Amino acid sequence: MRERVLILHGWGGSDFPHWQSRLASEVAKEYGCVSFLKFSNFDFPQKDVWMQELLQEMQEFKPTVVVCHSLANILWFHLCNDAKIASVKKLFLVAPPSLSCDIVELKSFYPCKVPDALNAKNALLVVSTNDPYMSLDEAKELQKSLNVPIKIIENGGHINTASGFGEWKWIFEAIKEPQLS
Repeated sequence: MRERVLILHGWGGSDFPHWQSRLASEVAKEYGCVSFLKFSNFDFPQKDVWMQELLQEMQEFKPTVVVCHSLANILWFHLCNDAKIASVKKLFLVAPPSLSCDIVELKSFYPCKVPDALNAKNALLVVSTNDPYMSLDEAKELQKSLNVPIKIIENGGHINTASGFGEWKWIFEAIKEPQLS
């Protein structure tokens, strides 16, 4: 594997046995280059702090693939709207929360507008039919706004450990594929 994979967790982190921590391990086992960025204060995140941490990692690590989960998607949207960054080859937007989220701990991330460009040559939105943080209708509207392909997982919840996504072989295989689908 020749990709430089940057994994971005959401609110509360993605420690083992979450699929993101397993993904980091799998990429490393294949001699891939991986950065599993641990944002500061992930239980009470602050957008400006996370944005600085992400910008620094983007400049230093220079990823070719970015995998966002949950709140990291909203952070990526802010990055695309507010900063100049190099484009990545592949971007996975997994289980984004609603753009009208009103969770008190996440208020610094909202409002958030859909970016005109995702700074990625290929992007894929991955959602679930029963995500408690974004309805399927909202996900389909987001997909239209972003103009990217969508992968819908039946009854996948928030696509996290609580919904059975400790091990998730699909994401690792999708990173290795030349094209997203």
